[in-house]
Amino acid sequence: MCQFLLALFVAAGMAHAQVPTPAAPQYVRASMAAETRSPAPGDIVTVAIVMDPKPGWHDYWVNPGDAGTPLELAWILPAGARVGPIRAPVPETLIVSGFMNHIYKAKHAFLIDLKIPQNAIVGQNLTIKVDARWSACSDLVCVPESATLSVPMTIGSGTIDNADRRRFDAWRSALPVPLDRKAHYAIDGNRIDIAIPYPRSADASRVWFFAQSENLFRYAAPQTARRNGDWLIISSEVKEPFAGEIDGLLRFNDAQGLGIRATPGSIPAGGAAVSVFGKGAATPAQTPPLGFGWILAFSVLGGLLLNLMPCVFPILGLKALSLAKMGGDEGAARRDAVAYTVGIILSCLVLGGIMLALRAAGEEVGWAFQLQDPAIVLLLLLLMVAVTANLAGLFEVGGIGAGETLTRKGGMSGSFWTGVLAAVVATPCTGPFMAAAMGAALLLPASLALLIFAGLGLGLALPFLAIVFIPPLRKRMPRPGPWMVRFRQWMAVPMALTSLALLWLLYQLAGFSGLLIGGAAALIILSRLFELGRKQKSGAPHKMVVAAILGFTVAALLIMDKAAIVAPAPQPMKNGSLAFDEERLAALRAEGKPVFLYFTADWCVTCKVNENAAIDRAETSAAFAKAGIRTMVGDYTRRDPDITRFLAKHGRSGVPLYLYYPPNADARVLPQILTVNDLTALSE
Repeated sequence: MCQFLLALFVAAGMAHAQVPTPAAPQYVRASMAAETRSPAPGDIVTVAIVMDPKPGWHDYWVNPGDAGTPLELAWILPAGARVGPIRAPVPETLIVSGFMNHIYKAKHAFLIDLKIPQNAIVGQNLTIKVDARWSACSDLVCVPESATLSVPMTIGSGTIDNADRRRFDAWRSALPVPLDRKAHYAIDGNRIDIAIPYPRSADASRVWFFAQSENLFRYAAPQTARRNGDWLIISSEVKEPFAGEIDGLLRFNDAQGLGIRATPGSIPAGGAAVSVFGKGAATPAQTPPLGFGWILAFSVLGGLLLNLMPCVFPILGLKALSLAKMGGDEGAARRDAVAYTVGIILSCLVLGGIMLALRAAGEEVGWAFQLQDPAIVLLLLLLMVAVTANLAGLFEVGGIGAGETLTRKGGMSGSFWTGVLAAVVATPCTGPFMAAAMGAALLLPASLALLIFAGLGLGLALPFLAIVFIPPLRKRMPRPGPWMVRFRQWMAVPMALTSLALLWLLYQLAGFSGLLIGGAAALIILSRLFELGRKQKSGAPHKMVVAAILGFTVAALLIMDKAAIVAPAPQPMKNGSLAFDEERLAALRAEGKPVFLYFTADWCVTCKVNENAAIDRAETSAAFAKAGIRTMVGDYTRRDPDITRFLAKHGRSGVPLYLYYPPNADARVLPQILTVNDLTALSE
């Protein structure tokens, strides 16, 4: 059943990935302009995609470097119209945590030539549209953005207004000029020398070679430059030797550029040194407080601390029970631990991969995104009901229980799927420990981002690995005995509470229809599991019962998918709090009023603990009222692109996030675990 439910879970996530909802651009605004809106039949009209990054944000060149994604355009053109390739302006460099990016921080334009149909008729109206996608990034986080841009045209004389001509000429001047002669390159090991034809009489300083051919160069490697007669030689590093032509861009002087195509050839020796633009590109202001090694270490530590959270501790208890049952079989215990660890890490990689794929497709989602989907919450509810029934002794099945007498293969399989279960139920609890790591994962290349998710899984599995592989800890485990039956039955209690919490979350997401479908499905599955257990004890065939359980599960998911979902009406804000609205927040700050802003979700255990222990306390309300502090709440229970973008702006991929805006000052990020003293101190 675990295998079947996990397959449905992954399929549901991928289905969402196939139908992305474009996000409204915010950090890099895009617009489209045409040099003339009255082209003549057969004309070639230059169209500009104008990108305007907000301060502190950037987008990317056609080859983004070690991270990021370039501008992607999907044109919607009238019959007979054609567009040429993107012509990009000269970029600049940015190094973050040792990764080189090719970016634009200032307003700029990508130019494309549009061929008007030769058979167009004067007076005919044409609409040129394009679906654009790009990455908007700060030095800490990336947000996928998109927009559908259009420009209307009427076939006419082809006259270009002087103002439009000057504007487009300015954009053309920022483009690199194609070099009319080929450059040469030579590779020695990982070193590459590129000899570029460059007149000795022309000035050259602050040069840098941007490779347009992808995945060949070590982008972050230092570059050196020298001049020998009519040649400018750039030296850098490649990942491994290669042959054939390479394309690139030589930046020189004040953001001027030459388009380069190089073929293997001889390189002049010697020459005078030339200053390099990219050298020192990583300034202290551009370097984040944590390098990748520290980010990975925090992801492992966060996973380790997750074992103390209420949603994960019962799983650890089950693994301890499993270990006790193995007695002194150290080989079996180690195989069991490895299988459990593999299950956790693979689950974290699947969840992280789906999240990265959704964000790359334009979805505004964060970590624990699966708990914002009613169908997935229903699936998890039925899984928790099955686990509860198994722990209570209603039925036995290898792979869910943790103490059955299994074959070696069955035991490892059970451990693997228990690890999968641990990772799935742990994601809502990651907030306090994974904020920085998850935010960084959205900026790093996909391979390194997935390594962070794997680190989370490794940390989650570490206690069990330590018990198994460190003999002194293993010897402290209690011996098998009757206590294990009672312990297993007691473990059914927190799992039952988890099931009730998921049912309540289903109501919050899908209203009464979700509650009715979830409750009915849970009762039916529970009755079928009881019947399964009865047949197991009597030795009667039970394949039909198992088939019925799977059938009811699929039917419930299909009904949930087709049902008219009406979410319950939002509850009134507590203590006069305001619902999150970025414009309202800006207005309050403009008035000089202090604001406490926090983001929560019904599936976030840490959020609810902080609310009960600190935020919703009478002492906090009294202190806020006395100091005139307004409270604003962002509810992230359901998917909300506005909240996702705001979280990303602060380097977060999920909740909780607590911010305090003092009068006429920047925001302060508060601890992830709050106390009453933390909040009352804000009024002092």
